[in-house]
Amino acid sequence: MARILLILLATSLIACGVPAEIGHSTTTHATEGVASLEGNFERGTLIIESNDGELHEFSVYLATEFEQQRRGLMFVRKMPANVGMLFTYEDNGLHSMWMKNTYIPLDLIFARSDGTVSSIIHDAIPLSRDSRGSIEPVSYVLELNAGTSRRLNIGDNSRLILDAIND
Repeated sequence: MARILLILLATSLIACGVPAEIGHSTTTHATEGVASLEGNFERGTLIIESNDGELHEFSVYLATEFEQQRRGLMFVRKMPANVGMLFTYEDNGLHSMWMKNTYIPLDLIFARSDGTVSSIIHDAIPLSRDSRGSIEPVSYVLELNAGTSRRLNIGDNSRLILDAIND
C-alpha cells in the first residue's frame, strides 16, 4: 500500500511539473511565475553556468518585442527565486536598463551574443530612473532577484546557455 502511495505521489508531482530528479548542481526548477506577466510574455528555461562550473536553471520570461522590453518587470512586487526575465536583442549593441516603476531590487546580467557574461550590475535600486548599461556591445540582459548572482557565483567567467531556451 505504501509503495502504491509513493508511486501515485511521484506521478502527481511529475504531472504538476515538479521534476522527478534534480542533480545537486542544478537549481530547483521554477514552476511558479508572476501572475501579471502571464499571457504577455513567453516563458523559457535558461541554464546559467556559474564561475565555478555549477549549472543553475531558471524559468525566464522572454522580452523579445519592443513593447515587452519597454515594460520589463515594471509593477512586479515579488518574483520567485528561480524566475527572471531575459531581454533578447537582434542587434549586438550597448543596451541599458532603468528601474522606473520596478519595485523589486534586481541584478542585471549583460551577456554577449555567445552567452558569455560581459558585466553585472548588482542590486539595482528599485524605482530609480538612472540608466544602467552594458560596458560593451551585448545581445542579452538577464534580470534576476538582487543577490542571486553573488549567491550563485555568477560573474565574468559565467555564461548563459541559450540553447535551453529554444528547446
